[in-house]
Amino acid sequence: MHIVQTTKITVLTFILAASLAACSGTAEAPRATVEETPTTPTLGEAPPAAEAAPFVAVRLAFGPQTQSKVEFVGAKITATHDGSFERFAGSIDLVPGHIEQSRVTVDIEMESLKIEPARLAGHLRTADFFDVAQYPRTTFTSTSIVAGGANGATHTITGTLALHGASKQISFPATIAESPTEVSARAEFVINRRDFNIVYPGMPDDLIKDDVTIKLTLRAPRS
Repeated sequence: MHIVQTTKITVLTFILAASLAACSGTAEAPRATVEETPTTPTLGEAPPAAEAAPFVAVRLAFGPQTQSKVEFVGAKITATHDGSFERFAGSIDLVPGHIEQSRVTVDIEMESLKIEPARLAGHLRTADFFDVAQYPRTTFTSTSIVAGGANGATHTITGTLALHGASKQISFPATIAESPTEVSARAEFVINRRDFNIVYPGMPDDLIKDDVTIKLTLRAPRS
């Protein structure tokens, strides 16, 4: 799972590459649980639950080409900004009929940040925010998926989010569906950009809010 803010806005969060928040449509999103990561799994390394599963996983790919989206909402005192990432790649190692034994990974290219105005996008790429020259990628790798979640979600996903040089364990609710043609997932949750060392305050008269809302729409076709 690969996680942003704005010139005067909050930073995302993920991959997503996973970043900002605080508008009428985002304030109701549940807050992700963020903890120190006991160990940092390598992208592609199967978690213990997946290794122990007596089933064979099938790898399904997703990305912009499958109408998947990695989006974020950030805000300062005077405005709210919607952003997204145009280049990312992910996979679901699906154990058919056993979502809880499956795993998801996302790798986000931070340079592909898209937000208006263009001046803001340029500022978000600098060392004030994402510092894409030093941290070009944001990654997320799930370590567990359990049934049930906040706000009516079908599941809660826990995993390692590596953003802006910080690696943290986060948990968030998601609605996951498995059909004969695809596996889909939707999630919307809030993170605090300061948990990932993104601390640029903004202008004294227009401070950036710490909360960032992350929005994930994932579609992985069975092909």
